[in-house]
Amino acid sequence: MRKTITLSLPAELRSELDWIASEDGVSRSDVIRESLRDFLFLREFRALRQRLSRKARRRGIFSDEDVFDRVS
Repeated sequence: MRKTITLSLPAELRSELDWIASEDGVSRSDVIRESLRDFLFLREFRALRQRLSRKARRRGIFSDEDVFDRVS
């Protein structure tokens, strides 16, 4: 079920939103929905990475090179 929300934006952000929507041929709502999905995904990814980094450090894995050495 969809719900409507009201969003207040500074003028320059609104102008950029309008420009992007126009460029992509989509609505403002489409741009905002996609942006929110990306934001939420990135937030979840960072939280997961932080949790896994703690576990990796306990096992002596501190860098991408350490990961590569373990899987090679």
